Amino acid sequence: QVQLVESGGGSVQPGGSLRLSCVVSEMDFSSYNMAWYRGKQRERVSYITRDGGETGYAGSVKGRFTIARENDKNTVYLQMNNLKPDDTAVYYCNTFGGSWTWGQGTEVTVSS
Repeated sequence: QVQLVESGGGSVQPGGSLRLSCVVSEMDFSSYNMAWYRGKQRERVSYITRDGGETGYAGSVKGRFTIARENDKNTVYLQMNNLKPDDTAVYYCNTFGGSWTWGQGTEVTVSS
């Protein structure tokens, strides 16, 4: 069973930044398009293709969040800048289709 371990969340003021990381136990990690999700509804906020050549963002985060990956480290990242209170949520990583068992997520709180 693939394990997803998210980290990097925290509590920040509006306008602050955080960098989330997700380490994936899947040995064939580089074969999967990956994504970051948030909240109970698992809103997909960003995705990245297998080789990192293509990325996409939800309209609400475009221009503020940046997704990246390091296939040799089985890790996907989400750099979040200019955070807003509406970004408050638990953030999860998974494949683009959410095909693996969800991890615990990492909590992000944006509040003044």
